[in-house]
Amino acid sequence: MEMVAMEIILYSGNSRSEAFQALKFAKEGKFEEAQESLKLAKEEALKAHKVQTNLIQEEARGNKAEIGLLLVHAQDHLMTSMLAKDLIEEMIDLYKNKNN
Repeated sequence: MEMVAMEIILYSGNSRSEAFQALKFAKEGKFEEAQESLKLAKEEALKAHKVQTNLIQEEARGNKAEIGLLLVHAQDHLMTSMLAKDLIEEMIDLYKNKNN
């Protein structure tokens, strides 16, 4: 379970980092680079989400996971990185509109 939690943390952290890199690019007016970073952020978020989905599917099959602080921490990472990515996408749209 520790490895599963660490996978979620890793992919979520990568997603969050790419999303903030996209925001940095947008601030500099580099919108193509921003879109590429957002694409990478989405790919990493999807990897984390797949790991989470596997846990949910296993529980639905009757194989309950042991819920420890590390798994809770991993879920927190995933949710905050997803929120950051969504908000950053909106902020990038604002930067684009401002520059047009």
